[in-house]
Amino acid sequence: MTDNSTAGPPVSENPLLPGPFPADPLDSGPFPAAGYAGDPAVRAEWDGRYADRTQLWSGRPNGALVAETAGLTPGRVLDVGCGEGADAVWLAREGWDVTALEVSGVALHRAAGHARDAGVKIRWVHAALTEAALPPGSFDLVSAQYPALLRTPGAAAERALLAAVAPGGTLLLVHHAGMETREAHDSGFDPADYVWPSTVAALLDDAWVVEADERRPRVAPDGGAGAHHTDDLVLRARRLR
Repeated sequence: MTDNSTAGPPVSENPLLPGPFPADPLDSGPFPAAGYAGDPAVRAEWDGRYADRTQLWSGRPNGALVAETAGLTPGRVLDVGCGEGADAVWLAREGWDVTALEVSGVALHRAAGHARDAGVKIRWVHAALTEAALPPGSFDLVSAQYPALLRTPGAAAERALLAAVAPGGTLLLVHHAGMETREAHDSGFDPADYVWPSTVAALLDDAWVVEADERRPRVAPDGGAGAHHTDDLVLRARRLR
């Protein structure tokens, strides 16, 4: 979705992004393309998916996120692929300092509305993970819940996830079990195109300790796309240095 105004919305500088973003996206409509860092085709694809429905996800935090953060002390968190903001809002309510990243401006507009309604403040980053220019080693938790991250020969997305975690911090990557082994089919989905917990785990060295790397029954919110998936792949790793 594009911004149809001529002068553009009021902007403030986001220290995590090379460029401006709306000071109040609820006043100015969906996040404008001019503030987006990433492939325009990817943004357009996801804007279309969100625009097709008034609500794509359940509106409740993901069960694995709730369970895996229960013992963590709130600090700075990066929510990768925040969608309509349910996880980001929940984390903020739990005392986390939240930065939420998303390629879809339509989704970010909705997420910002939910945050306003909840009375919490969240930094919104309209960018692809690999283009977001995030300060390295800055987050006590990097959470990626069912992300659609594309693989590259240099493992750019996997390395960006790891690079964002601060020493002593935690990476939590959760995905739908079984999808990574599916055959490519006519819809265009090929699991080889995407990042999975196994591809990230393969990059972990002795600077990391793996605290969970397993398949488990999914604690799924009722409703929303993806509710039919019954099992999760959960990778939780702590960065030592």
